[in-house]
Amino acid sequence: MPDHFEKLDFELEVAIVIGKKGRNITAAEADNYIAGFTIMNDMSARTLQMEEMLLNLGPAKGKDFSTVIGPWLVTPDELIAYKTSAKPGHTGNAYNLQMTCTVNGKQVSAGNMADMDWTFAEIIERCAYGADILPGDVIGSGTVGTGCFLELNGTGLLNDANFKPQWLQDGDVVEMEITGLGHLSNTIKKLIQIFLFWL
Repeated sequence: MPDHFEKLDFELEVAIVIGKKGRNITAAEADNYIAGFTIMNDMSARTLQMEEMLLNLGPAKGKDFSTVIGPWLVTPDELIAYKTSAKPGHTGNAYNLQMTCTVNGKQVSAGNMADMDWTFAEIIERCAYGADILPGDVIGSGTVGTGCFLELNGTGLLNDANFKPQWLQDGDVVEMEITGLGHLSNTIKKLIQIFLFWL
């Protein structure tokens, strides 16, 4: 849709894929429901998103046009070497995985999965509260710090009134890399819509 290219953004995230059905799962047991981890680029049409957020209704109309995951699913046992302690007061596994994003070969974002405030176990607990989670469900981590142009532009404008905000454009190449999860590359393409009407 035309407004998807108005302030088009990337979001550097880790995602999990659920491996078994569950409901009302505690964080203490939730890591057992994770089939694997993958890279997620949760593309965002910020103009559409900001219009919806004005409603103050909590979750609003989503951006059902592009969420990129891959390049493969990495099982939890493959990440044992990267395990680290969760933040104090939190429950579940945490992983020391470096995260970067480049746009057209220039690094724009860097972070670490270990910096997540909430573990995936705690996220699963919340998702499964009074609701079923099913095999194949994909749950994103939320954007790593500095992991999107929305945040980078906000910081840039705060520090410099002459800062020029950046958004994704037709032809841009977005590449994400996360330790242990691989490298995900996508080229942004603006499609021309042609409508044919039969008389």
